[in-house]
Amino acid sequence: MSFKDHFSQLAALYSAFRPTYPPALFDYLASLCRERHLAWDCACGSGQATVALAQRFDRVVATDASAQQIGAAPAIARVTFRVAPAESSGLEPGSVDLVSVAQALHWLDLGAFYREVHRVLRDEGMLAVWSYGPVRVEDDAAVDGLIQEYYSHTVGPYWPPERRPVDEGYRGLPFPYAELTPPPFRMGEHWDRARLLGYLRSWSATGRYVEQRGADPVIALEQRLAPLWSEATRLITWPLAVRVGRRDRDGAHPR
Repeated sequence: MSFKDHFSQLAALYSAFRPTYPPALFDYLASLCRERHLAWDCACGSGQATVALAQRFDRVVATDASAQQIGAAPAIARVTFRVAPAESSGLEPGSVDLVSVAQALHWLDLGAFYREVHRVLRDEGMLAVWSYGPVRVEDDAAVDGLIQEYYSHTVGPYWPPERRPVDEGYRGLPFPYAELTPPPFRMGEHWDRARLLGYLRSWSATGRYVEQRGADPVIALEQRLAPLWSEATRLITWPLAVRVGRRDRDGAHPR
């Protein structure tokens, strides 16, 4: 599967408006690692997960196939950002304690990527992948209903087909190692209306809508939201689906 670039044109929006993952997720992943020398944050985008990994590992290599996304990433101590496809990290064999893929596994050539994971992981190193489901606006059914309508109907036809596994919580995707059962995790942030609208503009479906129709669908949504939502902040949540497994010490190849 060749690299399908849905985000380079949205890199600035992605960097500015994507939510942050809960610290408890990274504490859990770090606790599973026997050593914490090197983490590989694959398909890192502009570094949404990289910052937290750098706080828990001696060194992080963060890669993405999009030069624009890497260009939008911040400078972080102990982190090397570089442009590289998921199936060719450039890392040394058996050098990595944790491979992470945040909200991006569905874009990858899984067979090629899993072979690369197996090559670079240490014995008993960890692979962790996760995705977050549709955004919800808590405690306001009217506002949340408009957001769900935008997600499913306004830009619904413009979601790339590769994104379907996100709505399924990655349950249908193959995974190369025997899996652990992680605790439940959820993202939650208090955002004002403008921040949420910026997030919607960072979606690949919104970008494709604009590209194909020459109009910004968020403008009409903002007009509908304005009477319902003042400048106050609202609790915005996303459920997290996490899959994690350990590379066997016997060196068995991925399933």
